[in-house]
Amino acid sequence: MIRNSVLAKVGGLLLLAVLLCIPLAQIDSLTHERGRSQQEAAQELASTYAGAQTLVGPLVVQPYVERWMEPLRDAQGRVVGHEARSKEMAHLVFPDRMHIEGRLAPQERYRGIFRIPFYTLDATLDGGFAAFDAAGVPRSEKGSTVELGAPYVALHVSDLRGLDGSPALQLGGEALRFQQRLPGLADDARLANGIHAPLTGAALEAWQSGKPLPFALKLGLVGQERLAMVPIGEDTTAHLASPWAHPSFGGRFLASERSVTAQGFDARWRVASLVTTAREQVREGMRGARDGRPPQAGELSLQSFDVSLAQPLNVYAMSTRASKYGLLFIGLVLMAAFMFELFRKLRLHPVQYGLVGLSIALFFLLLLALSEKVAFWIAYAGAAGASVLLLAVYFSAVLGGWRRGASFGAFVALLYGALYGLLASESNALLLGALLIFGMLAVLMLATRKVDWYALGGARAAAFAPSAAGVQA
Repeated sequence: MIRNSVLAKVGGLLLLAVLLCIPLAQIDSLTHERGRSQQEAAQELASTYAGAQTLVGPLVVQPYVERWMEPLRDAQGRVVGHEARSKEMAHLVFPDRMHIEGRLAPQERYRGIFRIPFYTLDATLDGGFAAFDAAGVPRSEKGSTVELGAPYVALHVSDLRGLDGSPALQLGGEALRFQQRLPGLADDARLANGIHAPLTGAALEAWQSGKPLPFALKLGLVGQERLAMVPIGEDTTAHLASPWAHPSFGGRFLASERSVTAQGFDARWRVASLVTTAREQVREGMRGARDGRPPQAGELSLQSFDVSLAQPLNVYAMSTRASKYGLLFIGLVLMAAFMFELFRKLRLHPVQYGLVGLSIALFFLLLLALSEKVAFWIAYAGAAGASVLLLAVYFSAVLGGWRRGASFGAFVALLYGALYGLLASESNALLLGALLIFGMLAVLMLATRKVDWYALGGARAAAFAPSAAGVQA
């Protein structure tokens, strides 16, 4: 009676579902481990090739030495002399206007089985600097004098290894050549990782005579996945286009205009200096080595507008999302098997239920393994097809007929189709999942609304119990 009790069978199935959470958890852990391996592959490529890029500049740096006489006082506070003091400082001149016109050419690089998105930026930066006025150089001491040094154009790039050749700069009609580093910054200063071009010829004459300086900079840059541009101009505009159809826009300022199609994206930004503190952040990043402050290591967090070449389908994220429905799928398939057993007067062994549950759990492992080799939809179709075929063949024998096995396989195929719909529609996943569960529960309740469970349990016990005559014999 206990063995054939409906209540005991349901309790056993619930216990089996709980036990099947163990392989599901192991598969989910494996998925996260593979995802971390992909991140490690991206970090290795960043360390050996190029990482994400942040572009700051161009801007003009005017070094100067501030000199003053500091009074010397005795113990009573009386002035007994003067001592000459000096301080090396720099005055930063940002563009009045700056426009960035660029095109991102995507490419992929491999580390083992992992594909990491990279890009090549082909850009032109043009704009102009206002006339320089030496009287506007800031002073920290009253009555001090200023000695101007040699000015230079600074350009900061996060990873200099990504420079595709030397940038070509035209400033005030003069072609300037870039050199390594930014003079006067310590090795571990936050914006020291850049290049500079000393002002020479007509550019230097125009600067010293207080004339505006237009500039045009041609830049080739390779980076990994993300490109960030810091709006340091009084009015900064940018236009980027790319054949990559899956951009991710971020940073402090989103694109004011953007168009994303299957052929790529086209985006425009416009940022005024009134709405950003990027200039103050750049000053802070270049200040440490000049005014006696200890330099601070690490990359400075700068306000910027970003675009990333996001992967259209992250197979590990999709596999993780799919495995979240693992217990639900196992429960629905076990429920369907139990309904066959109940209404067809069949008898399934707990081992058979366990094999069915394991086949559903292994679907998620097969999906993970295949998605690393082929497109996700192909991997999903292959894993789901293999699972449906296995269950259809197995239940054709267990349920005593190929039609019953085919109908059971069709039910499982419907579940896999519903799961793919959940994965493909991320924004509506919660709604679709709730409707799926409600629909399955409604079908179960309507199908069993006239069932006398007490009588059914007794009939099963009588059907499977040995007869009295048989016992006596």
